[in-house]
This record gives sequence, structure tokens and C-alpha cells, in this order.
Amino acid sequence: MHTISELQKTVEKALGQQKFVVEPHGLYQPIEYVMSMGGKRIRPTLCLAGCYLFDDDINKAIKPGLALEIFHNFTLLHDDIMDNADVRRNQPTVHKKWDENTGILSGDAMLIKAYQYASEIDGKHLKQVLDLFSQTAIEVCEGQQYDMEFETRDDVKVDDYLKMIRLKTAVLLAASLKTGAIIGGASDNDADLLYSFGENIGLAFQLQDDFLDVYGDIETFGKAIGGDIVANKKTFLLLNALQLASGSLKNDLLTWINAKTFDADKKIEAVRSIYNSLKVDELAKEKMNFYFNKAIDALNQVNGRDSMKEELRQFAVKLIERSR
Repeated sequence: MHTISELQKTVEKALGQQKFVVEPHGLYQPIEYVMSMGGKRIRPTLCLAGCYLFDDDINKAIKPGLALEIFHNFTLLHDDIMDNADVRRNQPTVHKKWDENTGILSGDAMLIKAYQYASEIDGKHLKQVLDLFSQTAIEVCEGQQYDMEFETRDDVKVDDYLKMIRLKTAVLLAASLKTGAIIGGASDNDADLLYSFGENIGLAFQLQDDFLDVYGDIETFGKAIGGDIVANKKTFLLLNALQLASGSLKNDLLTWINAKTFDADKKIEAVRSIYNSLKVDELAKEKMNFYFNKAIDALNQVNGRDSMKEELRQFAVKLIERSR
């Protein structure tokens, strides 16, 4: 019997066996650098889990699982260039360690590598897997475009935001599970239910991230608290606050948003206080629980191996337990 933790180890072992660096080294060394930075390897692990729900042979899902991880890291590499980020997982980003052109080209090569890995499967599932991979890849790009546009738009609504995080974050988790399920021989209905499970967990997870950025503990959250507030990032909390606030509360919120110079700690404290007055923290928890329950409901309907269903259930709980 496989557990999620064992599947993660299988993924790490498989990744360690890949030889990413060939000639020309300047193209491939950044790829190996990115892939060796670590991370939880959630997407390939979910791909293996999706397969194991329906089939004992998880080996046939390893290459497509790695494809999803390579694609995910490709998006991070290009995101870092767009955001001009200096650090990723406590290491210099590729465009800082090398240069921007290297980051763009090595990222392009990663995307192509991802397709090469995704196509290493049994021919009968090839079209379905590649169609899902392509659909997901374009949706992630759409999500990134919305995210960039939101920075300068002042008409973003809560539903726009939920659409953006579904595309940018949730669909890749959903596709990881569904890819494994397809390879494992799941019925269309079971594959779709697993997709729904992944999609809703992805939405709950991103909302949790928004919540913890404001209300989390720096020790458990792993990064500084209040970064979204300082940057005026259009999160679920801010968009709800803008929608609900009126009178002096609205004026105070807009004053902080429009302030060009400010003390970061004071801004975080003031905006958090406005959020508390409007109870948007409770709205975020309610929405998180809504998506979490929707995810578990979909998982419960899957006709697959009960032990792995329970593993996925526990995985979902762990993803969002810090704020429940």
C-alpha cells in the first residue's frame, strides 16, 4: 500500500535520476538548478496518487508526474522574471544568478521538456493526457495575465479574483490528479470528480494563503506577515473590504491604499483593524471551508482505492489545517 509520503519519496528519487544537463550547458544548467531547489513536489505526488487510486502500477505515471513538476517550475522561473524577484526558496533566482535572457530561454526549454515527459505514456491515453496538459498550461498563462492586469485595474471584483486563482493555482493541482487517474484507467466520471477535488482544494489553499498573510504566525507561515497589505495586493480580503466598507472606514482604507510613503507596520496594523471591523476574516474562513467541503464531497464520490482516498482526505486537511 502506498501513502502520500511514500509517493513523495518516489517522486524525489525519480527526479534525482533525471539528467537535465547536456550540451549546451548554458541552456540546461539553469533547469537543473531550478529543479534541485526543492519544494513539496505536490503536483507529481498527486499524479501518482490519482493513478494508484485505480491501478497498482504507479511507474507509468512517473514521467507525466515529472512533466507537471517541470511545467510548474517553468512558470515560477518566468514569474520571477516578470516580478523581478531576487530570491526563490532562499536561493538567487535564475535571472539574478545568470541573466534575464538565460531565464527566458531556459524557461522555454523547460516547457518543451515538460511536453517530452508528458508524452512518455501508453499510446491509448496519450491524446487525452496531452489535451489536458495543453488546456491546463494555457489556463495557467491566462491566470498569470489576469494577475498582472489586476495590479493596475481598480474595478476588480471578488468573482474576478476567484477566477484568477482558479486559473493560476487550482487547475494545475486538478490536472495533476486527473492525469494520474486517466493513466490509471479511471472512468471519465471518476477522473472528473478527482479534478473537482483538486480544483476546490487549490481554491481553499490560495484563500488560506491570503488569510495567513494577514493573520498568520511568521513561524508557521514561513514568510513575513502583511506583505499583501503593504503591496496593496488585490486579495480576497482586500476586495471584500473595498466592497463592504463605507463612510470613514472606506476613506481610511483608501487613504492607506493610496499612500505613497508610510510605515509598513502601521499600515499592516491599520488595514488589519479595518478587516476585523468588516469581518472579512470570517468571510475568508467561510469561503475556504466552502471549497474544502466541496472538495471532500467530490472525493467521497470517487470509486477508487479506499486507502488512497483516505490519504488524499488527510492531505487536504493538512493543506488547510493551519487556519481552521
